[in-house]
Amino acid sequence: MIDLFPVAGPLLRRLDPETAHGLTISALKTGLVPASRAAADPALACRVWGLDFANPVGLAAGFDKNAEVPDAMLAQGFGFVEVGSVTPRPQPGNPRPRVFRLPEQRAMINRYGFNNDGLDVVAARLEGRAGRPGLVGANVGKNKETADAAADYVIGIRRLARLADYLVINVSSPNTPGLRTLQGREPLAELLDRSLAARAEAAAGKPPPLLLKIAPDLTDEDKADIAEVALASGIDGLIVSNTTVSRPPGLPPAIAAETGGLSGAPLMAASTAVLADLYRLTGGRLPLVGCGGIESGRDAYAKVRAGASLVQLYTALVYRGPRLVGEINRDLAALLRADGFPSLKDAVGADHRRASPVSPVA
Repeated sequence: MIDLFPVAGPLLRRLDPETAHGLTISALKTGLVPASRAAADPALACRVWGLDFANPVGLAAGFDKNAEVPDAMLAQGFGFVEVGSVTPRPQPGNPRPRVFRLPEQRAMINRYGFNNDGLDVVAARLEGRAGRPGLVGANVGKNKETADAAADYVIGIRRLARLADYLVINVSSPNTPGLRTLQGREPLAELLDRSLAARAEAAAGKPPPLLLKIAPDLTDEDKADIAEVALASGIDGLIVSNTTVSRPPGLPPAIAAETGGLSGAPLMAASTAVLADLYRLTGGRLPLVGCGGIESGRDAYAKVRAGASLVQLYTALVYRGPRLVGEINRDLAALLRADGFPSLKDAVGADHRRASPVSPVA
């Protein structure tokens, strides 16, 4: 495979980040980005929610908001791809500029605001890939002006339940006013109940797994409430985590002052700590997807040992390019073998077993 990123990457980074992303999507659509030829390592194969993943490394939501290139990204070596977030109606999102690079920190700040083509367009694209191999999930959100937030999630779930391999309820973006308040105990319980009912109506007999994506900026009480509500509701898993509104020391002041969610390397430690807490609080009974700050096989392995059955990344691709996916898979397999784990599932939550028994929510 000819790796074009060493040439294309520096050129793209000279452009506005959003323009560069649009050109990347266009290149993927036209086949200009060559597919990976890396062979799947059997040690990385895993079965979660009854789905067979060739490897646990997925593409996080936000890269392919409109389901334009899921198959092209699967061809880069991802074990699964998540499209969205998609809202019932199209919306332009927040005014530009709304995304900012922090190259020295290998990070980004964005305040996109759920810009997307809308549910009908995304559903039509997913319908168009019916029968193709590869696992594709769909991340659903609410329109900015919708007062009854749960109603928008119900619409998205009903429309996509038969088209996606799994669904994600996104209540953790910091860029839609009031969205994160849905992570509170009572609104979350209502949202999950209505979402699960919508899934049952739309896909009776074979409902797709339904996940909740949470923020990293949570108090201990928030985390305990989310764990308890998630277990009681019967949802299938959690994605930990979305971007953070915190600004760790060392960021350029001018960029740090921009509103929005921070992603990339500075998020790794905080998001992994929340992941470990949720694994402990759920007693390891709920599959978790580790997301936030992954840029190496060692990072992915840290998420797995903290309790992740699967992992996701996005920001690191901006700085490292698509070859990173193969590197992470290769290094992750080597780390598993070095520690004597015959398969990925044997390493999930290993840090908790070493430290102390997990204690599930009562």
